[in-house]
Amino acid sequence: MISPAHVRAMAAYNAEMNRRLYDAAATLTEAQRRADGGAFFGSIHATLCHLLWGDSIWMHRFAGWERPAGGIAESTRLVEGWDALRAARAAMDARMQGWAAALAPADLEGDLTWFSGATGREMRRPRWLLVTHMFNHQTHHRGQAHALLTRLGAGTGDTDLPWVVAETDWA
Repeated sequence: MISPAHVRAMAAYNAEMNRRLYDAAATLTEAQRRADGGAFFGSIHATLCHLLWGDSIWMHRFAGWERPAGGIAESTRLVEGWDALRAARAAMDARMQGWAAALAPADLEGDLTWFSGATGREMRRPRWLLVTHMFNHQTHHRGQAHALLTRLGAGTGDTDLPWVVAETDWA
């Protein structure tokens, strides 16, 4: 099982890497951000929308936050404008860090039961595993967006967890 310190570190990493990714994407044109680059969700913009949607749906399940509109198919269109998407991402990251800061070990115990639109059925898994999945999902799709950014000459700097997250982020 994971600890609240692990969740705090991952929330800090998530926020910092999103900041770097969005800063890099901001150096591109709107057309470059929306061009289909062959990633799973196509473009940088669509991938970033899906990431925001994914975090929103998991935080809805974990903490009762507002459920995002639509399902996975609509997730790529969650926020239309670049500035609005960037602001929504920053707000989500701040909320997630606040959530992580308030976690107690008991919050990561037990199972979570929810209806999965992806599988079309009710699911039940350990909470700690699902929190781990949420952060793994972020890293997976951020890696796709990072590859698209790199191809276009935009850089994010170092992405290695031990060098990005400060000790104060988990202590």
